[in-house]
Amino acid sequence: MKKILIVEDEEDIRNLIVLYLQNKYDVHSCNDGDRALSAIQELQPDLILLDILLPGRNGMDICEKLRETDVETPVLFLSAKREFEDRIQGLELGADDYITKPFDPGELMARIQAHLRRNEINTSHDTASDNILIAGDLEIDMDSYTLKRKGEVLHLFAKEMQLLLLLAQSPNQVFSTEQLYDKVWGTDRFGDLKTVSVHISNLRKKIERDPSRPSYIKTVRGFGYKFLKP
Repeated sequence: MKKILIVEDEEDIRNLIVLYLQNKYDVHSCNDGDRALSAIQELQPDLILLDILLPGRNGMDICEKLRETDVETPVLFLSAKREFEDRIQGLELGADDYITKPFDPGELMARIQAHLRRNEINTSHDTASDNILIAGDLEIDMDSYTLKRKGEVLHLFAKEMQLLLLLAQSPNQVFSTEQLYDKVWGTDRFGDLKTVSVHISNLRKKIERDPSRPSYIKTVRGFGYKFLKP
């Protein structure tokens, strides 16, 4: 059984999530941010449901700390904060999804299943590979899921790498926002499509010389995005 850690200080919400998940997953929980990081280290969960407003260390700080230490476990934020700026901030820190309260338990279950199903990138695998895609000054190792630009390793979050691989493996093919969301997140019935534009923006900041004038990931107005292979 996949192991899920719930970090949520509201007891009613925490118990509800445990009730829905416990028959399918190995569920653990804690109720404060200070305990969360040690629980993550001890349990090594396959997915983390993370509230933002917590006693002690908040969810944003926890997610940032995880990504700074190269922990790529899927993180799904649970928050009563509905402003788009909060969603952007969470995604920019490396969260894989952002779910606002109140939420439908069936939707939550669908998102969890999708993220677990699609979390196939193993960032600890650093074996050399001949399966390398070269585009301009980018080198993408499709076995170890590492990216280099002019020999320098660039760190991408899991969803950013999945987006880049999807686009780069089909150069000049236009993908709609809906197609990208469906293929990378897999929760097209429930998700916010703005998640795609946020991740594309973050990806451009990392791989483009000038993100305001991208040379790799182009916007095709009215249709979506495509990857240009120099």
